Amino acid sequence: MKKVILAGGTGFVGQDFAQRFKKLGYEVLIISRQPGHIAWEDSDGIRQALEGAEMLINLAGKSVNCRYTDENRRIILESRTSTTRILGESILECAHPPELWINSSTATIYRHAEDRPMTEKEGEIGSGFSVDVAKAWEQAFFAFSLPSTRQIALRIAIVLGKGGVMEPLTNLVRFGLGGSQGPGTQQFSWIHIEDLFRMVLYLQQHPALEGVFNASSPHPVTNRQLMESLRRHMGVRMGLPSSRWMLEVGARFIRTETELVLKSRWVIPERMEQEGFTFIYDTLDTALDEILK
Repeated sequence: MKKVILAGGTGFVGQDFAQRFKKLGYEVLIISRQPGHIAWEDSDGIRQALEGAEMLINLAGKSVNCRYTDENRRIILESRTSTTRILGESILECAHPPELWINSSTATIYRHAEDRPMTEKEGEIGSGFSVDVAKAWEQAFFAFSLPSTRQIALRIAIVLGKGGVMEPLTNLVRFGLGGSQGPGTQQFSWIHIEDLFRMVLYLQQHPALEGVFNASSPHPVTNRQLMESLRRHMGVRMGLPSSRWMLEVGARFIRTETELVLKSRWVIPERMEQEGFTFIYDTLDTALDEILK
């Protein structure tokens, strides 16, 4: 049986991918800290799981939806870099290593951009804690030289589907708070989870592809357009906007950071489109039609 390994495969994306791979006839093995999965401390178990696998997808990392205390900053960083190093060292020990290793990265590696889109070739790397984490994550990944395993880092935008970030967004609209957040001009780069999965399969099926790829829809929207589209699809006429100071107060109350809403992520999947990949859900309206139907 074909085998795929999902490292950190317990979140929104990992659970969705596990079901999709099983439907395609794959044996799916998950590495995580949850009971019943292969533990991160089980080096022999990880190596045995990787032996003969077609693909390893690493999604591991503490959620950034939290306050950036010193302790949370440490865990956010280490949960990405240490797990990546564990996987790379395990691959080196394999007699028959995975043919492809896809490691998560993040579209937030680019600077706040309202002037032009960021591509893999022309994008400018930003600064600050979140960017430092993204850079360290990719550095840990590409530090390995693996002659038998192709390596791809996916700089993933906000993933939309039934669950995940759609739950808090639709709740805002439902309770009358579905106006723009902050200035509303900040770009919102996103990708439908089905297109993200199709992208993974496309990369698997094209063995010449490696390196860094942006995983995002070709048509980002502004925050204001995002909230307008959500209200329209949900049949809600009005939505109160949230100013920056209101977001700061709210973020402290629910123990998160305003950066998650206010940073302008304007990311374009230039390499994927140049390589011939096409999106099913290329516009936000088509994505919301499917998710909210």
